[in-house]
Amino acid sequence: MIERLKNTVKHTFIYSISNIAAKAVGVLLLPLYISKLSLAEFGVWDLLDVTITILAEIFILGQASAIIFINNSDEFKDRNESSLFSITVFILSISALLVIFVEAVTSLFPAYFENTYFPSPYLKLAAYIVLLRVLNNLFLAKVRADEQSGYYTLISVLRVFLITGLTIYFVAFAQSGILGILYSAAMGEAFIILLLLVKVIPHTKLNIDKIILREAIKFGLPLVFVTIGYYLLNLSDRYIIKYLLGAEAVGLYGFGYRIAGVLNMLLILPFNLSLMPIAYKIFGQQDDKRYFSKMMTYSTFFFIWGFVFLSLFSKELIDVFSARQDYYSAYYFIPVILLSYVFSGMRLTATLGMLLTKNTKNIAWITIGSALLNIILNFIFIPVYGLIAAAVNTLIAYVLFYYITQLVSDKYIKIPYENTKLVTMIVIGSVLSATIYFLPDINFVASFIIKIVLVGIFPLILYLFRFYEKAELDVLLSPKKLFGFIKGVLTQTPARQTDSRELIQE
Repeated sequence: MIERLKNTVKHTFIYSISNIAAKAVGVLLLPLYISKLSLAEFGVWDLLDVTITILAEIFILGQASAIIFINNSDEFKDRNESSLFSITVFILSISALLVIFVEAVTSLFPAYFENTYFPSPYLKLAAYIVLLRVLNNLFLAKVRADEQSGYYTLISVLRVFLITGLTIYFVAFAQSGILGILYSAAMGEAFIILLLLVKVIPHTKLNIDKIILREAIKFGLPLVFVTIGYYLLNLSDRYIIKYLLGAEAVGLYGFGYRIAGVLNMLLILPFNLSLMPIAYKIFGQQDDKRYFSKMMTYSTFFFIWGFVFLSLFSKELIDVFSARQDYYSAYYFIPVILLSYVFSGMRLTATLGMLLTKNTKNIAWITIGSALLNIILNFIFIPVYGLIAAAVNTLIAYVLFYYITQLVSDKYIKIPYENTKLVTMIVIGSVLSATIYFLPDINFVASFIIKIVLVGIFPLILYLFRFYEKAELDVLLSPKKLFGFIKGVLTQTPARQTDSRELIQE
C-alpha cells in the first residue's frame, strides 16, 4: 500500500508542476489583463476563454480518456501503436468542421458581427485554437497513458514561457488587447503540437484500425455528455450572469473564479491526471478497494486544507492580482467556489466504480442532471441575490453531484469510503474558512499570524477527532519515516509489484 501511495503521490506531484505551468498563464497574467482591459473587456475575454475550453472538450469526443483506457487495457495491448493514429484522424476530421463552419458564417454574414463584443476575428481565432488544443489533448493523453509525467511537465513548462512571452508582447507592447491574447494562445498551441509530434510519431503506426476506433468511440462518446454536463455545471453561470447582469459582472465573477481556481490548478487537476492511469492498473489486484478508499481520504484532506488556506488569504490574493477596487468584493464568494472545487475533486474518485466497469453513460446523466439543476437555480436566484447566488448554486449542485455519483458507483464496485472522516474534514474546514467573514480589520502582521494559525490547526483538530490511523501517525510523528516517504515520492521509480503482506501492512 505504501509503495502504491508513493507512486500516486509522485505522479500527482509531477503533474502538479505541469498543471501549474499549463494554468499559470491565466493566473500570472491576470495583473496584465486587469491593467490593459476594462472590467467589461475582461468579462468578454473570460467568456471567450470559457467557450474555447468547452468546445475543445466537446470536440475531442471523450477520446483522450479512450486513449488512456486502450493503452492500459490487456485486451488491446497488441494494437496500441495504431490507436493514436486512428483516433487522431477521426477527431481531426470532426474538429475541422468547426473551423469551416465559423469561417463560412463570419464570411457570409460579416455585418452581424460588427460592433459587438465578439467580432469575427475573435471567433475565427477561437475556432483555430479549439482545433489545435484538441490535437494537443490527444497527444498529451498518450503521454499520460505511458506515465511519462516528466515529458508532460517539460512540455507544459515550455508552453508557459512561450505563451506568457507572446502575451506580454501583444498585450503590453503591441496593445492588441483580446486579439493579442488569442494570437498568443494559438501560437503556443501550435508550438506544443510540434514538440509532441516528435515524441509520439516514433511510437505510432500509420494505420487506421477500425476495431480500435469502434471501441474508442463506444467508450468515449458517453463522456461527451459528461463533458457537456460538467461545463454546464461549472461554467454556464458565466453566460447566465452575462445575460442577467452584464459583462462587468462576468468580469468580477470570472476574476473570483480564477483566484479560487488556484486550488484546482495546484491539487485537483494534477490528482485527476495521475489517478486514472494508475487506477486501471491497480483495479483487480489484491486490496484495490482499500487503496481507492484511502486515496479518497488523503486527496480530500489536501483539497480541504488548500480550501482553508485560500479562503483565509482570499483578500491578500485579490490584492496581489489586482490593485483596482472593482475586484475587491470577489472575496465574498471565493470561499464558496473553493468548497465547490473540493466536492469536484472528491467526485473524481467517486466515479471509479463506473469508469473501471465502463459504465460511463451513468456519469453523463448524473452530470447533466446536476448541471440542469444549477442552471435552474441560477435563473431563479441570481436576479435576486446577485453573484453570491451563482456561487452557492454551484456548491449545491456539486454536493448533489458527488453524493449521487458515489451512490451509483457503489452499485458497480462497492468501495468502503471513510465517509465519517470525509464529513468531519468538510465540517471543520468549512468552519475554519468561514472565519474570513468575521475577522476584524487589523494590521497585516496580526492578521497574517491569525490566519496561519487557523490554517495550521486543521490537521491538529482532526487528531482530536481520532482521524489518523496508527500507521499514519507512525509516519507523521517520525521525522525519519516522513523524510523517507517524501524522498520516495521524489525519487521512486514506477510502482513495482508488491506481495500480499506488503499490501495489507497498514
